[in-house]
Order: sequence, then C-alpha cells, then structure tokens
Amino acid sequence: MDSISNSDENCEMGYHPSPSSLDQTDQSPTETPSYSILSRDSFAYCRTNSETSAFSEHTDDHSYSEIASPICWPGTKSPTRATLSRLGRNQHRHCFHKKKRDEGTTDVELELMKERFSKLLLGEDMSGNGKGVCTAVTISNAITNLYASVFGQQLKLEPLHPEKKSMWKREMDCLLLVCDYIVEFTPTSQNLKDGTILEVMTSQPRLDIYINLPALKKLDAMLLDTLDSFEETEFWYAERGSMSGNSTRSGSFRKIVQPQGKEEKWWLPVPCVPPAGLSEKSKKHLRQNRARANQIHKAAMAINSCILAEMEIPESYMASLPKSGKASVGDTIYRYMYTAENFSPDHVLDSLNITSEHDALELADKVEASMHTWRRKACITHSKSSWDMVKDLMSDFDRSDKNPLLAKRAESLLFYLKQRYPELSQTTLDTCKIQYNKDVGQAILESYSRVLEGLAFNIVARIEDVLFVDKSMKSQD
Repeated sequence: MDSISNSDENCEMGYHPSPSSLDQTDQSPTETPSYSILSRDSFAYCRTNSETSAFSEHTDDHSYSEIASPICWPGTKSPTRATLSRLGRNQHRHCFHKKKRDEGTTDVELELMKERFSKLLLGEDMSGNGKGVCTAVTISNAITNLYASVFGQQLKLEPLHPEKKSMWKREMDCLLLVCDYIVEFTPTSQNLKDGTILEVMTSQPRLDIYINLPALKKLDAMLLDTLDSFEETEFWYAERGSMSGNSTRSGSFRKIVQPQGKEEKWWLPVPCVPPAGLSEKSKKHLRQNRARANQIHKAAMAINSCILAEMEIPESYMASLPKSGKASVGDTIYRYMYTAENFSPDHVLDSLNITSEHDALELADKVEASMHTWRRKACITHSKSSWDMVKDLMSDFDRSDKNPLLAKRAESLLFYLKQRYPELSQTTLDTCKIQYNKDVGQAILESYSRVLEGLAFNIVARIEDVLFVDKSMKSQD
C-alpha cells in the first residue's frame, strides 16, 4: 500500500516506475524500488498534467485508490500526452531555429563591424603600408558609400526596403558613434564644503556637433517618413521603352508622358497616372511632401555650407590660384563687378549664357577662385610695411583698394549662382577641402548633411515629375 501511494506521488512529480520496479514491489516489498526519469518534453507534460485536474481521476476525501491512475501506468500512452509532447517538441524546435537565426544575424553584424573597424584603422589601404587616407576622409567616404548602397537604386516614390532601412540606421549609428567622444573642455566653478571655489575643466560635446548633429538626425527621420508616406499611391511607374505602362492599372491609358528633362536622365522610370488624372487628395499629399522635402533640402544645404566654410583652405589650393582675379572671371564679369555702383548678381547671371550644369559649375569655380585671389591681395595690402604705405600715398595712381569690394561681390555672385542651381555639384575648393580635411567631426557633419541634401533634392524631383505628368494628362484631355 505504501509503495502504491509512493508511486502515485512520484507520478505527479514527473517520474514513472519501471516495470521491473513494479515486479519487485509485488515480490519483495522490503526492497527499494527504482525509477526511470522521463525526457524533457514528457516531464514538461507531466508537470502540466499535475497542475490540471481535468485529466486526473476523481476520488472523494474518505476513499483511497489502491492502484495508480491509468495515466501513470507504465507503457500506457495517453492521446493528450502525445499531443502535448508534440507541441512541446515543436515549440522547442521553433525556439532552437529562432536562436540560430538570431545568432546568424549577430554573426553577420559582427563581421560588418570588424570590416568597418579594419578599414578605419587601415585608412582604406588594404596593403597595410601606411599609405591610406586619414580617419576623417575614411569616415566621410564610408558615409558617402553607404548612401550610394542604400539609396542609389531608390528611383521611385516608394518606401525604402526594410532591409535597406535597417542597414542605413544600423551603420549610420555606428559611424555617428564617434561624435559621442568628440568633446571640448570648458572651465566651470566648483564649490567645496569649506566654501572654497575652484575652477575645474569639464568636458562637453563640441559646439558644432552639439548643434548640427541632432538637427541632421531629425532631417534624416523626416526624409524616411516622407518615403514611407508613398506606400499606397494613385500613380505608378513604367520602365523606359514601354509604351503601355498601365498594364497593371488601367487598359485605357494612351501614352506615357515624359517629364521635364527626362530625355537626359534615361535611366529613371517614367511616372504614370490614371487617364482622369490624380485626385485632389493625392495632389495635396504630393504638394505637402514637396514643400516638406524642400525645407529639408534648404536646411541640409545650409548646414553643409556652414561646415565647408569652417574648414581650412588647403595650401595646395591657394598655391594653384591665378595671380589675377580678372583673368579668372573674364573681362565681361570683371568690368561689371568693378564699375557698377549698384551690383546685381541676378543681372550678371541673366546676361550670361548658362545652358547646362557643367557651365554653371565652371563659372562657380572661376568666381570662387577670383574671390580668394582678391582676398589674398587684400591681406597682402594691409600687411605692407610703413615705407611701402608711404610710397603708395605719394604715388599718382588710384590709391583706393578695390580688392575687398571685388571679393565681397564675387562672394555674393557665387551665393546667387548656387541658389539658382541647387543641384550644382561640389566646386573644386569644396572637393579639395574634403580631401585634405583632418577634422573627424567636420567630416561627419559635412558628409551626413551632403547625402541628406541629395536625398531631399531627389524626392523633390520625383514629386515634380509626377505632378508634371498629371498636368500634361489634363492638358491633353
């Protein structure tokens, strides 16, 4: 009787007596019975069974069962036990595969981190001979290449692929992590318990990073939200060469309208709209996102311009400047800049025959070179010796120094030129500054703002293409 009750208790705890132990119990009650331990899945099931009274046999308080429950009989398999055991095995298998996938993802990210760190230390010189670029240029190139990898094929107004979005956020967080350790020391006062005031140096984020980096992160998130808002649209895209881009939408579409300037950018897909055009709700959504992307573009461009202006001008660029600013900009522009009392940059740009982006970039390089030439001459003029100044005063020539005025007018002309052609590429000076820059913080801010500026401009251009096609469809009707 005691052995049977012990068998019931052990069954509830997850153990089952083996057949040999039952035989030994019947033949020799004085011997100690032996028990076999179940597998993990079966043990989990038995614990579940012990907590659930629905599968146990009912007995009243004054009756005693002289035999074990059928569920606890050795060799007896309950259908409920088999089902739960299979569920336990499936759950265990699912957890195992999920763990393997997580480990695989972690291994891939770890390998990426190793690769990034190795390239950073080597300065992109895989030979290891120490001929690589500096850390600032390495990080700048990494951000530029990451942008090309993630957004290089983003040719439509549609949400970014989840894998690419995850890649962009993960790797940008890694590259921007450097800014957390770029600090500057400022003196602060510290009061001691005895009333003594000490001046100690405390560290805080560098001012340009503290101001610009949170703003760039906000602009980044806004651009991704703008792309996500185009998940369900009334327009669609057709590949170049397809005369029936409406095969999946409408059978009455007559002709694909080419957006403005699309003949030059043949690699872009052509937006298509329904024959009746876009609804007012869709057009309002497009205009709002265009205005939003425009503001982001202006903000990113302003940050980029400020960072580039703070970078030091390389000596190699100053050595390559012409001796005369007039020879750089040409006689026509120089004559107007020198003689006009009320200088108007818009009037100068209107009088020039600028037909392409290449012409605008060439003019920007010339104006920028002449600006720094005149600034250098102005500095040399103000650093003359006293005897040279006396000789200038005694000379009969015009002693008024026009170099500061010409440099200022060249700067305003360059500003208006960049405003009129926002898609203008980097000038020779900008490229030279980025190439020879050694400040890691400036390199991160410049490259981050530059890629966001390009993304915002592309979004605005894609929206304008769709609106142009919609307007052309209505004019055809």
